[in-house]
Amino acid sequence: MFKHLFVPVDGSALSVRAMDASIKLAQSLGASITGFVAEPDIPLSAVSSSPTVFVQQIAAHETRTDVHAHTVLHTFADRATAAGVPFASEYRRSDQTDAVIAEVADIVKADLIVMVTHGRGAFSELLFGSHTKNVISRTKVPLLVLH
Repeated sequence: MFKHLFVPVDGSALSVRAMDASIKLAQSLGASITGFVAEPDIPLSAVSSSPTVFVQQIAAHETRTDVHAHTVLHTFADRATAAGVPFASEYRRSDQTDAVIAEVADIVKADLIVMVTHGRGAFSELLFGSHTKNVISRTKVPLLVLH
């Protein structure tokens, strides 16, 4: 039924839970996994008005986010490979995390998105929002939410 899992991760303790749970699920289904990291664009408030400094800030931000994304995805790949689960990875830089998750899941033709939620209450969700709810509203791909 589900043969291609799409798993957004960010390197947090919650995303490690997503890695482990999705690997177990993929093993039981005979599925493959595409791990995904969305890194933020550089915040405009952090950008200098000096063109030279601006270019340096952009380069430093891109280096930091590239290293972070590749480190997280390498960890995920190692875990999946050790479990015998076929693994691919995708990485994008975007401030529209929810939209890019839905977009890339569609591009890679995933048939299930696996996400972990903080399980915040209504007040915290109002304050911080919910990536999971926003992804649900943006995709036609089924979504498995782990708590």
